[in-house]
Amino acid sequence: MWLFGRKGPSGFSGSSTAEEVTHGIDGHGLTAVVTGASSGIGAETTRVLALRGVHVVMAVRNVDAGRKLKDEIVQEIPAAKVDTMELDLSSMASVKKFASEYNASNRPLNLLINNAGVMATPFLLSKDNIELQFATNHLGHFLLTHLLLDTMKKSAHESGREGRIVNVSSEAHRFPYSEGIRFDKLNDPSGYSSWRAYGQSKLANILHANQLTKHLKDEGVEITANSLHPGAINTNLFRHISWMNGVTRLMGKFVLKSVEQGAATTCYVALHPQVKGVSGEYFSDSNLSKPSKQAQDAGLAKKL
Repeated sequence: MWLFGRKGPSGFSGSSTAEEVTHGIDGHGLTAVVTGASSGIGAETTRVLALRGVHVVMAVRNVDAGRKLKDEIVQEIPAAKVDTMELDLSSMASVKKFASEYNASNRPLNLLINNAGVMATPFLLSKDNIELQFATNHLGHFLLTHLLLDTMKKSAHESGREGRIVNVSSEAHRFPYSEGIRFDKLNDPSGYSSWRAYGQSKLANILHANQLTKHLKDEGVEITANSLHPGAINTNLFRHISWMNGVTRLMGKFVLKSVEQGAATTCYVALHPQVKGVSGEYFSDSNLSKPSKQAQDAGLAKKL
C-alpha cells in the first residue's frame, strides 16, 4: 500500500482509494464498459463503479473469471448491476464481435474505460500479425472506441449526461522508442525492446485520447476523452518479467500502490464532477498531470 503523497488541488493523492475519490457520487442511470475487468485495477474499478450505482459491463477475455467476479460483487453489493461479455482486444475480429453485440443490445453507454493491457511481453504477434502490445493496448481499444462511439453519442444526447472515455495509460509513455511510434517497424522483431514497445503503446493511449478530443469538440458532442497513469501497482501485469515479479512479491506491499489505490484515478476521471467538461488531459494520483512532449505532439497524434 502506497503511504506517501501530498494531496493535490483535487483534494486527493496517490494514497487515495477508488472508494474515497467516489464517495457520495451517485452513478445510477449510467452504464459503463470496462475492459480487462476480471482482475487487478479493472476488477476494482468494476466493483467501485457498481457500488456507486453504475451498470457495469465487464469486457473480459476470460469469461469464467468474469462471471466469478460478478458473483463476488453481487454477493457484496446485492443491488449491483454487472454483466459479462467476452472480448479479446488482441483480436480485431473479437473487438468487432463485441461491439456488434453490444450495439445490438440497445444498452446505453455513458462510460468507456479502456483499461485492459499487457506489459513488456517478449516479441509476439497477435492473431492479426500485429505486435502484441501495440495490438492489445492501443489498436484493440482504438477500434473498440470507434465502433461504440455512435452508441455513446446517442446515449449522451438522450440522457443529457456527459459521456466519458477513459484511457488507462502509464508513466511508461515517457520511455518509448526514440521516434515515439515506430510506424514503419511496428511488427519488426529487429530492434524490438519489450519495455520500449510497452512505452510506445502507452504513448499511443494518450495520443488517441487527445486526437479523439479534437474530433468530439469539432462535432460539438458532449463526450470527453482523457488518459491517466494509475500508478505502480502490484498486479499480474508483471507476469512476463520473472525477476520483477519476484521483487514485487517481496517488496510490493511497501513500495507499490494497492489495487484499491491503483483504481482510484480511473474512477475519479470516470465519475467525479470535478472532471466534468475536461477533455484531452492526462491525470495521475487523481489530479491533473503533464505528459511528455511527445504525448502533446498534435502532429504525431494526427498521424497515429
